[in-house]
Amino acid sequence: MKKNLLYLSLIIVFVGTVGFIVLKYQHTEKSKSTKVYSLLERKGLLAKTDEWLTTKKNVTLLQNKIEANPADIKSKIALANNFILESRATGNYAYYDIAAMKLANDVLEIDSDNFEALTLKSLIYLSQHHFADGLATAEKARNLAPRNAFVHGVLVDGNVEMGNYDSAVLCAQQMMDIRPDLRSYARASYLREIFGDYPGAIEAMKLAIEAGAPGDEATEWSRVQLGHLYENTGDLKSAEMHYQIALNDRPGYMYALAGLARLQLASKDYNRAIYYYQLAAKDAIDGAFKEEMANAYFLLGQKEKARTLTNEVIAELDKNAAVANANESIGHYADKELAYAYLSINNFDKALEHALLEYNRRPKNIEVNETVGWMYFKKGEAAKALPYIKAAFITNSKNPTLLCRAGLIYAKTGDAVNAKKMLQQGLQANPNIDQLLKTEAIQVEKGL
Repeated sequence: MKKNLLYLSLIIVFVGTVGFIVLKYQHTEKSKSTKVYSLLERKGLLAKTDEWLTTKKNVTLLQNKIEANPADIKSKIALANNFILESRATGNYAYYDIAAMKLANDVLEIDSDNFEALTLKSLIYLSQHHFADGLATAEKARNLAPRNAFVHGVLVDGNVEMGNYDSAVLCAQQMMDIRPDLRSYARASYLREIFGDYPGAIEAMKLAIEAGAPGDEATEWSRVQLGHLYENTGDLKSAEMHYQIALNDRPGYMYALAGLARLQLASKDYNRAIYYYQLAAKDAIDGAFKEEMANAYFLLGQKEKARTLTNEVIAELDKNAAVANANESIGHYADKELAYAYLSINNFDKALEHALLEYNRRPKNIEVNETVGWMYFKKGEAAKALPYIKAAFITNSKNPTLLCRAGLIYAKTGDAVNAKKMLQQGLQANPNIDQLLKTEAIQVEKGL
């Protein structure tokens, strides 16, 4: 009798607890659905630009229109666009993606086939690494407006992330045919890089920059990408020139500052690299560039500082991942990033665990296959790494980091011929890649 009463009491407690959790979740979701999102104050030089004044003015006007007429679809779409642009400018994707997603969903509740809302929703899904959802939503949008260039660009991104590279090329060509502009040239550049054509990638990114207005975020983002292409091909002078131009046209641009930091790492001026990363972080959200700074501190010999920063990165990524796992519509999947973060503190089991989680979402993506292969190698299981690293070359990528990693894996599995070939290709242009990887690759290549 006492046992039955105990079981009954436990059941009542369990049901009550579950009920409380459900009610709390429903309350949280209701709060999110009714929350009014606005602009967050910018930091540093970003807060002193004419662009910021214009953005604030536009957002206030749109919010007033929506408050006066909650069914104003046009203003909600425009406000969502402003939030997405602000996320790019500040790096605060976590806040502005949620804000923009709420507006897109509000519009879709009024009009489930609204093309603009579907396209924005797919873009936000991709930003949050919900790649399969983003691709599916973009395909639905394309069916509504097959001659829209922008949605073809989103389809390029989604197909690349899911490893559908031939489909990505077709979408890029359709985008270019409809509207050759900065966005289409930039995507053409990215695809050429993926398929191992660095000269073609550089040429297309130059066209993207020429198609944009100096100082615009999209233009300077493209210029920074061009700089990074030059880094991978060993032309550090051209890389520096483009980072400096980006900073001249868009003062304080965080990604250009991060590019200069990487160049300082190449010259082994680690204090200067940290300085540039700190400058970049001033205008960004809290936590930005911590992983890069951790690497600089590690190379400087300040390993405890590096570990502290990495643990902070892991904590933030874990928090984002928890949100993503609890809510299918929003929240940043971060398993690939977590894999490399755990690797940097030598937690190989956790690194591999997260790499495989990412692989299960998109097994055809070459970067994900590279990640899994590299985690197995660092865990001391080179034979298991081999099929993944082979899969990472389905597009004939010439990425120097991938080539060096592949060479080390082939060397460890006893394939000296392929090891030497990969390492020579990866090192031939003296690219600006991770110093520890580069040093190991040089040493192994000399011994073959």
